[in-house]
Amino acid sequence: MSDQGKVSPARRRGLSDEVADQVRDAIFSGAYAPGAQLREVELSAMMDVSRGPVREALRVLEREGLVHCAWHRGTTVTTLSPEDVAELDSLRGALEDLAVRQVITRASDEDLASLAKAAEVMKHVTDAHEMVRLDIAFHDAVFAVASHQRLADAWDGIRCQVHLFLLTRINISTDGYLGCIPREHHGLVTALRSRDTETALHLFAAHRRHAVDVVTGNADPNRP
Repeated sequence: MSDQGKVSPARRRGLSDEVADQVRDAIFSGAYAPGAQLREVELSAMMDVSRGPVREALRVLEREGLVHCAWHRGTTVTTLSPEDVAELDSLRGALEDLAVRQVITRASDEDLASLAKAAEVMKHVTDAHEMVRLDIAFHDAVFAVASHQRLADAWDGIRCQVHLFLLTRINISTDGYLGCIPREHHGLVTALRSRDTETALHLFAAHRRHAVDVVTGNADPNRP
């Protein structure tokens, strides 16, 4: 077989990937809120790179669902619509239900101990954006110990949008947030370690529903 048609050598990680990482981190840190404009000229000047890598980076972030590019408006950080929230919630719920069942039947005691550690560090957090990051990290860990690669890949496809959704949640309200999130995750870990499928499914659903209720304006004002 001739060399023609064979794959070419892989390129090293490019400058556009580094730009995408920096812009993504800036979005997740709250530096660019939903709806904020991301101008190629300004980003290239701040990062001391040409506009090409910035343009490529923004395309990557668009595929992740973090930004929206329109020829007449430029690029903006995605603002989630009610339809976006509903679709994300339903898909995340379907994936997470399977992950919970997988964890309970397949995870080792050491795996569950690692989830407990991921939840424990939340108790000491005093910044809402850091709490969101740890929340996502906990759910990353859940999908990792589920031992189902295609399920983990499916989660990876929406995790940035779920992160954006949680940022939207704290932008609306942080009342009681830093206190309730560690408690909720402690409850999730307790159910998983007890191998109690029905309780775990119920608690994971309630955890998701609370955030959705805040974003959609249906939160119970008396809920701690």
